[in-house]
Amino acid sequence: MSARILITDDDPHIRDVIRIATEAAGMQTIEAANGELALSHIGREAVDLVVLDVGMPQMDGFDCCKAIRAKSNVPILFLTAQDDEVDRVLGFQLGGDDYVSKPFSPRELVLRIKAILARGRPATEAVRTHGALELDAPGHSCRIGGLEMALTATEFALLERLLQHPDQVLDRNQLIDGIYGHNTTLSGRTVDSHIRNIRAKAAALNCHNIIVTVHGVGVKLGPCGG
Repeated sequence: MSARILITDDDPHIRDVIRIATEAAGMQTIEAANGELALSHIGREAVDLVVLDVGMPQMDGFDCCKAIRAKSNVPILFLTAQDDEVDRVLGFQLGGDDYVSKPFSPRELVLRIKAILARGRPATEAVRTHGALELDAPGHSCRIGGLEMALTATEFALLERLLQHPDQVLDRNQLIDGIYGHNTTLSGRTVDSHIRNIRAKAAALNCHNIIVTVHGVGVKLGPCGG
């Protein structure tokens, strides 16, 4: 079954460009000209990924992301008018999975969409456990001590990457390569934002050291995970 992409942008030309590129790649599309319409689609239709413009009037992309995250963990790819790291970090903190800066290459956009969707596919080892931490790839669920911890697709992939190497310290580049692939250029702050999100969610479940930093080297699973 082909993936269904919700394209949310107030510019009809941008929506057309994305629609043509994604449909040429075998995906289905739904369009929304503003955040309110996007939310209405999320509430009543099956959506596999949302392409979400940050700079929309009325409800901007960040506010729309907050509202989506209140009811869904559907992957979100932000479109940003400027390559502003502050905006990117905020987007990740709100639960975004990736970003593309305008003007963008339709081919790159499709590749990033495919990469995000691939993160949600089952791994070869269906369920990974490490102490109180349990990661179920087919069900895309994570539990700590039996309690559910909601994760975005990228957060899930990052934690799964660490679980694949539970006793190893991984640096930012190793995490980026494992999640996004070798052909993606991202700043270390992007990874740091996802790690902060995971730590905050785990802390809410009384796990305060799910990921620990080894200064000057990288990060690894902490005692909470094993």
